Amino acid sequence: MSCTVFGQPDPLDYIMGKVNYAEDDRFAKIPSSIANKEGMYLRKEALEAFQKMRKAAAEDGITLRIMSAARSFNHQKQIWEGKWNGNRLVDGKNMKTAISDPAERARFIMKYSSMPGTSRHHWGTDIDINSFNPDYFDSGRGQKEYQWLVDNAHRFGFCQTYTEKDKERPHGYEEEKWHWTYMPIAKPLLTFFKNNVTGADMKGFDGAGSIPFEEVQKYVFGISKECQ
Repeated sequence: MSCTVFGQPDPLDYIMGKVNYAEDDRFAKIPSSIANKEGMYLRKEALEAFQKMRKAAAEDGITLRIMSAARSFNHQKQIWEGKWNGNRLVDGKNMKTAISDPAERARFIMKYSSMPGTSRHHWGTDIDINSFNPDYFDSGRGQKEYQWLVDNAHRFGFCQTYTEKDKERPHGYEEEKWHWTYMPIAKPLLTFFKNNVTGADMKGFDGAGSIPFEEVQKYVFGISKECQ
């Protein structure tokens, strides 16, 4: 696979989010008009595809807005360690005091949050759309937005990464109706992760090594069938 997909200088750094998105010419800054905050970045190809999808959605009376996009290793580390150390509540619980066993604490956090180095957001291919609240997409405007994405996102190269867990997707993060991935780039990157990232690379953050790498892999590869 060419370096054009990964960025320079080290593909492993790229896949693990050790990238300065503002200085990497493979990334583009997301216009504030289509995002909920300033300063987010996305792979240029993914951003172009999203803008086309957003325009098509608007023609059908649907508004799409990016809530989260490329996320570096250090950004993910802040999220993870905030939860790990109890400074950021998870389901209203202080993880440090509520769950003393490291493995169980990691599994609880990993219902929705990735370990640093394993998040698809590192790649600049994945976006969160419109809301992080699961209930938002169950009725009203949110339900219409989600249904539009289900029916149309594939036409622009996107698929819902984490669908409802069932016998076809028994492992991985819980369902996220807001999380969509740009497949033309994400698919080869996932293959690279599978062939190159090892347990030895899981370091540099609190809680590293709390569960076996083989279990971590179940979260990385536990994606919807359509995204594989």
